[in-house]
Amino acid sequence: MSFTVRAITLDLDDTLWPFAPIGARIDRVLHEWMLEHSPATAAMYPMAAMRELRERSFRDNPHLHHDLSALRRLTLREALEASGAGLDLLEPAYEAFYAARNQVECYPDAIDALARIAARVPVAAVSNGNADLERIGLMSHFAFQLGSREHGAAKPEASIFHAACVRLGHDHGEVLHVGDHPEMDVAGAARAGLRSCWINRTGATWEHPELQPDLQFDTLAGLADWLDAHLGDLPPADDPFSDPTVSLHGDLRTPRNPA
Repeated sequence: MSFTVRAITLDLDDTLWPFAPIGARIDRVLHEWMLEHSPATAAMYPMAAMRELRERSFRDNPHLHHDLSALRRLTLREALEASGAGLDLLEPAYEAFYAARNQVECYPDAIDALARIAARVPVAAVSNGNADLERIGLMSHFAFQLGSREHGAAKPEASIFHAACVRLGHDHGEVLHVGDHPEMDVAGAARAGLRSCWINRTGATWEHPELQPDLQFDTLAGLADWLDAHLGDLPPADDPFSDPTVSLHGDLRTPRNPA
């Protein structure tokens, strides 16, 4: 295997942190908020019913699949209107949701690994979700955050990967996309011409019919270790006089522009 890594794009949900606990917290927080501020809505839409309404909104609005915030507001609007509540509660309800959505608990290896990776090469967050890295407190590790909402299309569409490469200033084949989802992350990145790394924390078997990831690890720390091994003692990514790029040939380390 031989390829160049000049920058990394990184998925967020289920790559840096598990989403399932966040989803459960959101359901609980929103229900408690409705009990306090709109009891009629809470009565009409207990947690299971609100979840069903959200899932129906997703099915009925494929044109909004890239904008999970719009879908959430649509769900809240319908619940408030159907229960006779005022729409002045819409934005406060959304803020209650969004605060819970950004209470993340990273995987044990993730923050240290992210810091190590970001010290080696520029890292951009590319996500279909609506997490806010500034609110979470991790933005300092990233060059920028590109969400499907602001871009107008979601992974696995090639355009969101290409837009990230343009902002990073590197060719598609010199950017490594890292994520947990076989289709959205690995296949989407590969079809867009990027290199791909599958973070497989669950021990799943790779079953995609078309392709294989360029790299696979069971933790983000595995990728950080791999980069350390291949980039060795080259200057860190934040050194303005350095080019942290290397061409990776097995266990060999070859500077892209040797003196």
